[in-house]
Amino acid sequence: MAECKNQRKHVLLLAYQSFGIVFSDLSIPPLYVYKCTFSGRLRHYQNEDTVFGAFSLVFWTLTLFSLFKYVGFMLCANDNGEGGIFALYSVICRHAKFCLLPNQQAADEEISTYHSVGYSNRNVVSSRFKKFVEGHKKMKTALLVLVLFGAAVFITIAIFTPAISILSSVEGLQVRAKNLHHGMLVIIALFLLIGLFVLQHYGMHRVAFIFAPIVILWLLSIAFVGIYNIIKWNPRVYQALSPYYIYKFFGETGKDGWISLGGILLCITGTEVIFAGLGHFTASSIRVAFSFVVYPCLVLQYMGQAAFLSQNFSSVSTSFHSSIPDSLFWPVTVMATLAAIVASQAVVSATFSIAKQCHALGCFPRIKIVHKSKWVHRQTYVPEINWALMILCLAVTVGSQDTIHLGNAYGIACITGIFVTTCLTSMIIDFVWHKNLLVALLYFSFFGIIEIIFVSSSCMRIPKGGWVPLVLSAVFMSVMYVWHYGSRKKYLYDLHNKASMKWILTLGSDLGIVRIPGIGLVYTELASGVPAMFSQFITDLPTFYQVVVFICVKTVPIPYVSQKERYLIGRIGPKPYKMYRCIVRYGYKDVHENDDYDFENAIVMSVAEFIQLEAEGGGTLDGSVDGRLAVVRSSENFGKRFMMSESDGNKESSSWSYPASGSSSRSAALQKLKSMYELESPEFCNRRRIQLKLLDTTYKDSRVKEEILELLEAKDAGVAYVIGHSHIKAKWNATFWKRLLINVFLSFLRKNCRSPSVGLNIPHISLIEVGMNYYL
Repeated sequence: MAECKNQRKHVLLLAYQSFGIVFSDLSIPPLYVYKCTFSGRLRHYQNEDTVFGAFSLVFWTLTLFSLFKYVGFMLCANDNGEGGIFALYSVICRHAKFCLLPNQQAADEEISTYHSVGYSNRNVVSSRFKKFVEGHKKMKTALLVLVLFGAAVFITIAIFTPAISILSSVEGLQVRAKNLHHGMLVIIALFLLIGLFVLQHYGMHRVAFIFAPIVILWLLSIAFVGIYNIIKWNPRVYQALSPYYIYKFFGETGKDGWISLGGILLCITGTEVIFAGLGHFTASSIRVAFSFVVYPCLVLQYMGQAAFLSQNFSSVSTSFHSSIPDSLFWPVTVMATLAAIVASQAVVSATFSIAKQCHALGCFPRIKIVHKSKWVHRQTYVPEINWALMILCLAVTVGSQDTIHLGNAYGIACITGIFVTTCLTSMIIDFVWHKNLLVALLYFSFFGIIEIIFVSSSCMRIPKGGWVPLVLSAVFMSVMYVWHYGSRKKYLYDLHNKASMKWILTLGSDLGIVRIPGIGLVYTELASGVPAMFSQFITDLPTFYQVVVFICVKTVPIPYVSQKERYLIGRIGPKPYKMYRCIVRYGYKDVHENDDYDFENAIVMSVAEFIQLEAEGGGTLDGSVDGRLAVVRSSENFGKRFMMSESDGNKESSSWSYPASGSSSRSAALQKLKSMYELESPEFCNRRRIQLKLLDTTYKDSRVKEEILELLEAKDAGVAYVIGHSHIKAKWNATFWKRLLINVFLSFLRKNCRSPSVGLNIPHISLIEVGMNYYL
């Protein structure tokens, strides 16, 4: 009983918190829905039935899409509690052979969250349509392009949401200050927009606690205003809840009514955020908040505004602000501005998450992703995206200077994103839930046809601003696809040109080079084999570190990978070679470790644990192939064989130290030069110093202890990060379009994005780059 009570309290707490993140965007459209709906020829139909018909369309659109489709159904199509377009794509990829991510291994399917709880049995016979799609590579590419287009549309929505929300909120000032020039309103909106994006840089966590109260007060305010208008102006407006008024609406307005659907659909802008924000909350908390607060408040507001318009049609351009009682005008106007800022913040934050997921899946240029523990949990900040959104948002605000033009663009972007979600959900019904294909077709037919009707209406507004989101979405999608194409081609080139183990074995245990103290972490995209970059390095400079660890950082199509399952460790070649492989697996929403010392220790401890497990399990074959891989952190003894000692800056870490076998091999001049460089490097002085010491543990095989001690001594001598510095060109005999794509577009993106070391959090003081030429 007590447990159920605590669970209810938890659901209510999450429901309260969800108002500021999930529902803020959906609560803003009452500011401009009726204004945009009656902006065209529909303004000539100034009668009660037309207004009631418009409200009936708003009510049933909000009910069918927001309540039934998203809150009632889409929240079930989650990926281990995560929502959004990439959650749908990852679920499809895990249950069907559609994934185009490189380095996918059978071991990935053993991750505990790989197969979501509640989905149908994987052994069910696949449908013919699923087999058809799996057998055609072009269909897989088409699916990826659809997902990238959906992501591009969402980024476009983040440009228009702040613009239309903040501009429409300040337009109410003209109701009281009729002499206020419209240009002044645009300037006020621009200052608010600049402030919004500048605050992103400092983190919105300082004021995030007031987001939920602002949205709740806003919803209650507009609900009260709606009730007031219903009672004062037209109590009969409740009759418009009947869909019969939709029939009367189209019967009277005809084509003009169909064109007005582009304004009606604005009532569901922000609905995608409900599903995208699922990861922060639970499905039950979102359903409680929407069903008992958000939905009733919005319906009352739209109903009240319709009642006001039915008697004051001349005020349609300022219908929301004109319908506010005089005594509440300024409080509600201030709340509208605050709610618009909160809604904009929610969409911008969601866009950072979308960009991060695209980057994790290899479909976005390298960007700097900032995550600080003091920020909102799992919230990220991407500087490049933030400033790009600000510039584009200011540009569309200045370019349109009108809510109606922004609404034309905003509506077509939102309904396009909703249609993409419908297509992916239909595939989940068939491919993942293993329902009859007819069920999937019924779902797609019901919602898809309605959405296509809305899209066809929105297309009539393309000349009036609707072309802007289409162009922006096409540009964003092209950038993402070009980057994915180049990354995949580069990976296939590495896979084809990797060094053979036979060649490595012929070099002997010293690899035919001088082995110096230290650990070399060689980054590669390959999960097997030795990259050509390493063979080129030791050929040009026949010296390398005594311990070599090939690091493959890859993304698995699941949201998160637990620390226990993150590291796969194996051995390359015989034991005397001291070559290991470490595959670091992240989910598409995981945050990479920011502390390089933590990462170094994790690698060393994982390799040491593998050495012990290898001995206990009979050992890995000293053959000519890669040894077996082990998930080392699942071991109960992980980390218990070491003692960690930490210090800050240049202070001594502890009273003990390793034998200076590693550092003693360096000349005094080199040691002095290294010390001077470290002292002059602020980032090095501020790094945490953590050392590992092997505890006095009894080992059955003394060689195991010796190998682990050698590993620790190598770490104490120093760790170097080796990555490839690639130059990509198209082959001389490539087609014109391929040369254009690789030599121009891809080259431009690579030159103007972050370096690989930034994304991998590699310290510059320990970085070694190896030049590589790629001819794709």
